[in-house]
Amino acid sequence: MNFVAIGIGAGLASALLIAAVTQGTALALALFMLSPVPIIVAALGWDHRAGLVATLVGGIAIAVLSTPLSGLSFAFATGLPSWWLAYLALLGRTREDGTVEWYPLGRLLAWIGGTAALTFFAAAIFPDFDFEQYRQTARDAAEAVVRMQAGIPASAPLTDIGEVPVEEVISRIAAITPIIGTVGFTFVMLLYIWIGARIVSASGRLARPWPAICEAVMPRETIFILVGATVAGMALGGFPGVLAYALVGGLLTAFGIQGLGAIHDLSRGRAGRGFIVALTYIVLFLSQGIALIPLIFFGLVDSAFGLRERMRAGAGGRNGPNPFS
Repeated sequence: MNFVAIGIGAGLASALLIAAVTQGTALALALFMLSPVPIIVAALGWDHRAGLVATLVGGIAIAVLSTPLSGLSFAFATGLPSWWLAYLALLGRTREDGTVEWYPLGRLLAWIGGTAALTFFAAAIFPDFDFEQYRQTARDAAEAVVRMQAGIPASAPLTDIGEVPVEEVISRIAAITPIIGTVGFTFVMLLYIWIGARIVSASGRLARPWPAICEAVMPRETIFILVGATVAGMALGGFPGVLAYALVGGLLTAFGIQGLGAIHDLSRGRAGRGFIVALTYIVLFLSQGIALIPLIFFGLVDSAFGLRERMRAGAGGRNGPNPFS
C-alpha cells in the first residue's frame, strides 16, 4: 500500500502548486504550470494507482481550499490526463522469452494529442457548461488576436482587413479556437511526460527503458481518426463540434512533433547537426508556429508510407540514440 502514501503526497504537492498561482508572480505561474508533474512522477515511479490517489487527493484539497467545482476541474483537466498518460507509458506485456513489450511510443504520442484535446474540452465546458459563454470567450480571444496582429488598441474601433470584413475574420478565428488552443496543450503534455520520466529515471525507479522520443512514429490509423474528426468538426455544432476540432488540433500537433522528432532522428551522426536542430527551433519561434505546417505534412507522410525508414535505409548506418533526445 506504499502507493497510497506516495499518491497522497503527490496530490497535496500538485494542489499546492495550483494554489501558488494566487500569488500572481512569474514564479507562481511557473509552479502552477508544473502542477501535473507530481502526479506523473508518482504514477511512473511507483504505481499508476498512485496517480489515481494523487488525482483524488488533489481534487479534494482544491475543493476545500477553493470550490468543489475547482476540485472537479482539477481532476478532469489535470489529474486524470496525467494519470492516463503515465499509465500508458508503463503499459506492457511479457513475451514468451521473458522480455517485456512496452506500449509503442508512437501510440503514446497519438494519445498525448487525444488527451490534450480532452483537456481543452474539459477547460471549455467548465465551469458553466454553457456553450454561448464559451463562444463569447472564443470570440473575445479572437478579437484580441486580431487587434494584436493589426496593432489596433483595445479602445479603438475595429476596421476591415482589406476587403474582408473584420467580423468575418474574428468569426473564423473563433471557430478554430479548439484547434489553435490544443496545440499548446499537446506540446505541454509531452513536456510533462518527458520531465516526469527524467525525474523518475534519475531516481532509478523507471521500470521502462525509456525509448528515444525522436523515433516516435504514430500508427497509420491515426490519420483516419484525424480525417474523421475533421469531418465531425465540420458537421457538428455546439460542444461536440468543439471536441472534434480539439481532436484535430491535438493530432495535427502530434504529427508536427513527429516531424520535428524526425529532424532530430535523421540528423544524428551528421556534421552540423546542432546547427540544423537549432535553426529549426529558431524558425519555429520566429514564424510563430507557421513552420510547424511542413513538419505536420512530413509526419503525415511518415506515418502513411514509412518515409523515415525509407530515408534511413538509403542513408545507411547511424549512431546510437540518446534515450531522451
